[in-house]
Amino acid sequence: MKIGIFGRVAAGFALALSIAAPAQAQANLEAAFDSALGTELRTPQDFSARYESPLAQQIAQIADGSQGRIGVAAIDLATGEEVAVLGDQRFPMASTSKIAIAATFLEGVDRGRWSLTSEFPLMVPVPSKRFSSSVAPVRPGQYFPARELIEMMITRSNNQATDALLAAVGGPAAVNDWARRAGLREFTLTRDIATLVRDDGEVDPAVAVDLRDSATPREMVRLLQGIHQGQWLSASSRRVILGAMERCRTGTRRIPAMLPAGATVAHKTGSLNNTSSDIGIITTPDGRTIAVAIYVTGQGTRLNREGRIANIARALYDGYGESARQYANARYGAAGSTGTAAAAN
Repeated sequence: MKIGIFGRVAAGFALALSIAAPAQAQANLEAAFDSALGTELRTPQDFSARYESPLAQQIAQIADGSQGRIGVAAIDLATGEEVAVLGDQRFPMASTSKIAIAATFLEGVDRGRWSLTSEFPLMVPVPSKRFSSSVAPVRPGQYFPARELIEMMITRSNNQATDALLAAVGGPAAVNDWARRAGLREFTLTRDIATLVRDDGEVDPAVAVDLRDSATPREMVRLLQGIHQGQWLSASSRRVILGAMERCRTGTRRIPAMLPAGATVAHKTGSLNNTSSDIGIITTPDGRTIAVAIYVTGQGTRLNREGRIANIARALYDGYGESARQYANARYGAAGSTGTAAAAN
């Protein structure tokens, strides 16, 4: 008859107690315990960090969160190689959400709801006290064609132009609907920009997560990837949004700051209380493309946050470059080893 696990443990205890010598009793007790439950439970567990690649380890070291949360996600759009640090944690989008607002509007252009020459008024904030209303009051201002509003919104991060297009598409709910249909689940736009800016500072993003107007770095990289690959927009609409991102005037100390000459960046920055961010697509001189989303909180000053973004972007650039070289060398090595047969492929 088989004895259950608890029976074997009890037998071990009984055997240990029947022997007078303390040392022998301890030895018998441990032997009985190991026989019943195995040695795994008494073996110290290794909780040291595990990294999928040397690049992931390097990015994790640069994105040290001791002075505020830092979220990073990146993907090589040719190979699919991904790197992430807190990639699935929510961060304030700030003005990086304007890429999704532009995409929502451009979907309307593609469907014939309006055109890039359709005119809409700037939404000018009316002074009001913080938290005095669920939506900050605004008034219509000067009218501009949609193409110019998109340019203002992305290249100069103009909030009034953003709220003009946001009102045109139907508000945050319409952008969230577009995001869900695009498969972007970890993205939530809650307020217009006038309200977001007026009520900024309610939550410190360095130590707390506010789900309002937030997304994960990984989801923002998926947004960039989908736009770049033409998953949701027509070729002409894709050129409008990526072209504006290439002409972005803000964030010169962020993603582009430390990249080598010859690399180009199409990006959009974001800034709010104690948080700075930049998302974009880096194109290397040899034509490789990397989608990157970097969200930095805390760090003492905005300048320090921007420095972290720049350092992380350069590390990603160099790291993906090294991966590409290793991949190329592996391929050439394999080809050389097979002689003329490889040349025929």
